[in-house]
Amino acid sequence: MSKHSKPLRIALLTYSTKLRGSVVHTLELAEALHAIGHQVCIYALDKDGMGFDRPLACAHTLITAQHAPDGIDALIKQRIQEFVDHFSQSSETYDCYHAQDCIGANALALLRQRQRIPHFVRTVHHIEAYNSHYLHECQERSIRDPDLCLCVSQRWQTELQQRYQIDAPRVINGVNSQRFSTQRDGLEQALRQRLGLSEGSIYLTVGGIEPRKNSIALLQAFSQILIQQPQAQLVVAGGATLFDYQDYRREFFALVKELEIRVGESLLLPGVIPDVELPALYRLADAFVFPSVKEGWGLVVLEAIASGVPVITANQPPFTEFLTAQQALLVDPNSPTAIAQAMQSILAPELAASLVQHSQTILPHYSWEASAKMHLVHYHELLKRERERDKF
Repeated sequence: MSKHSKPLRIALLTYSTKLRGSVVHTLELAEALHAIGHQVCIYALDKDGMGFDRPLACAHTLITAQHAPDGIDALIKQRIQEFVDHFSQSSETYDCYHAQDCIGANALALLRQRQRIPHFVRTVHHIEAYNSHYLHECQERSIRDPDLCLCVSQRWQTELQQRYQIDAPRVINGVNSQRFSTQRDGLEQALRQRLGLSEGSIYLTVGGIEPRKNSIALLQAFSQILIQQPQAQLVVAGGATLFDYQDYRREFFALVKELEIRVGESLLLPGVIPDVELPALYRLADAFVFPSVKEGWGLVVLEAIASGVPVITANQPPFTEFLTAQQALLVDPNSPTAIAQAMQSILAPELAASLVQHSQTILPHYSWEASAKMHLVHYHELLKRERERDKF
């Protein structure tokens, strides 16, 4: 329990039950707040009725996400309304309502406008450049309307100040060291066989095929690796997202065909990995390659480090906020040749061992318990401001 003796009742909203960065952040934060004595409930939109792919100690409510209409604008409108409808009909009340994405934040803004809730918090993980005017306006409201904005990196803290004149306190991400470690759990061999992993070099990235994940540059780099290492494999795991990147995916697979890269042999696309198997997948990799050009923080980088895997990532914020050149190979993400050179050099046993050894030192600084305690400070400051305002 914090220095404030009374436990808080906290509602955390997330747009999906499928594990992406902000969804993982929601679950881990909720579990950490619950563990130190607060009453937390996760509210998640559930589109397939399967719920979360892991057991949770804290309370959670699944809100049925109905069949999606055609078009991303209509889909987002529907998802916002599904949150609004649920809370409009619910008798549950909370001290803090906290959204991790623009869908939840837009729903909470509507509920506050209708005086169903008193105030709300939003964590800005990163800011997208949407082509859709509707999505752009949704994102703008989700940043400007909250009573408190939080962020997870200095990069986005600076962006929020310069672009919106919002002073957003920074809260850290964490890594669950009970889940992600160098200790094998017996799932590795079966997973190796199921995915068709060879005895060649295994390069792993997590996040699917998306523009901001820089998937095409990574593919171009991997094609250079195959010239030297025909048995190497690139595993692109994950990819569950609300947004449609079909144009980018078409470009990606056209390049796969042009470069004559064999899908299912050299390039493995297993999709979303079951939560219980993800730690084993990290441990099967020889290197984690994540040349993302836009990231809120990079939770998967911390997970890879905790799993004892040497990391290649972009030489830019937010990665350079917590990684040095001794802890990861930092590359120009716009240069497939630079990425390929790093993918080749990281296989040297001495370099890989040195990167792993040095990167382990950052892990104690990023725990979910510490993140939860930082959140509590800001929750209590918001509640104090609201009480003082109500006096007048």
